[in-house]
Amino acid sequence: MRATHAFWLAGRQTTGETAFDVTSPWDGRVVGAVSVPTEAQVEEAVAAAYAVRDEFAATPAHVRAAALDHVSRRLAERTEEIARLISAENGKPMKWARGEVGRAVSVFRFASEEARRFNGGEAQRLDTDAGGRGRLAFTRRFPKGVVLGIAPFNFPLNLCAHKVAPAIAAGAPIVLKPAPATPLSALVLGELLAETELPAGSWSVLPVPNDRMPALVQDERLPVISFTGSEKVGYAIMDSVPRKHCTLELGGNGAAVVLADFASDEDLDRAANRIATFSNYQGGQSCISVQRVIADASVYDRLLPRIVAAVEAQVTGDPSDDATDVGPLVSEDAAQRVESWVNEAVEAGATLHTGGKRDGASYAPTVLTDVPADVTISCEEVFGPVLTVQKVNGEEEAFAAVNDSKYGLQAGVFTHDLQTAFRAHRALEVGGVVVGDVPSYRADQMPYGGAKQSGVGREGVRFAMEDYTYERVMVLTGLAL
Repeated sequence: MRATHAFWLAGRQTTGETAFDVTSPWDGRVVGAVSVPTEAQVEEAVAAAYAVRDEFAATPAHVRAAALDHVSRRLAERTEEIARLISAENGKPMKWARGEVGRAVSVFRFASEEARRFNGGEAQRLDTDAGGRGRLAFTRRFPKGVVLGIAPFNFPLNLCAHKVAPAIAAGAPIVLKPAPATPLSALVLGELLAETELPAGSWSVLPVPNDRMPALVQDERLPVISFTGSEKVGYAIMDSVPRKHCTLELGGNGAAVVLADFASDEDLDRAANRIATFSNYQGGQSCISVQRVIADASVYDRLLPRIVAAVEAQVTGDPSDDATDVGPLVSEDAAQRVESWVNEAVEAGATLHTGGKRDGASYAPTVLTDVPADVTISCEEVFGPVLTVQKVNGEEEAFAAVNDSKYGLQAGVFTHDLQTAFRAHRALEVGGVVVGDVPSYRADQMPYGGAKQSGVGREGVRFAMEDYTYERVMVLTGLAL
């Protein structure tokens, strides 16, 4: 008999009436069984969060900071255990799983620091106009209410951390819904939160199935929704609740631009290696993985073979092996979708340089050129280990190619020229421009999010806290300013 993982309802561990199996995408083995909350238990969690919202908002900063510090330390202590859990439920190679735990450690540490300094208040003299004589405006931020955090499967710990840590730091209760494919990491996070002195009801981790998500989205007691996932689902959520505050971190088809001045052998080797690594890390299942390479004609012929060689050097296989770079996708269905998109491109005239083969849930790292502009892989987010490379003439054409997309999450620009960097920052229609590297760089304390169809709002601890709160002004009258 295998144990069933309980979930966390208003800070306490409990079980429902049914359970589901979590399986490894690598070998199909059952990693664990997870209890499913009943509708009555979900209602209890939401009601508890709503009831405690005022108390939690008034919780001293040092209490929230201490809790966040504790979670950060405990994550660090359990890094290897949690990394193996992530690898088992997600298929992520251990080298990337350990990195994910390390990032979550930082997220909770950053949140602890922000909890201590956020909402310090800002004073503004109003006697700059005659009608404001003797008046001072004092502004603070207050939580908008309970946060509903909906996390995806690709970073099952760290993207839960990006929902939970800012909410606690800001004094906003949170109901977390992890992805059904990867709930185990979030449940461990619940274990660590339960070791703190946060008020009962201020957090819950509810592994409810996706078909029950609309009821949570519609619940009036959850005025803030933080969602990371697909464009289709994200905008459906926002359209269904137009009067709620939604933070959406959606898809992308990240472009890496290699310009003419990035032309030495050392430059091109570095660009090729970074591109190969970050088009395939997490099995390509990252919204800022490199999907498109846009190379100046003057470097294209020297760069392409380097990229192909670097991609072929990626070690594929068992994610539990420390030597593995690229593991399986989250499911065989996901790999079949990637396979169909690549086949469509090749049938339409694209050239396949390497890869293009599927084995169950695994898909070989793939490089394509001459890809028609109207095939699916050119227009949508592939979310798999597939890379397209195109040739352009000059900076203007390169930047136009980046912008020729409905997405705008991040872009990387390989250049040594500072003026070019600033022109890229101005011209590229994305949420972030990474100069001298791929678009896949993310620091968890920086503002992170997209433009166009890549979402609305920003993550990054302090910026998420601003999203979860609003400014309230108090005017003091009769002061001797």
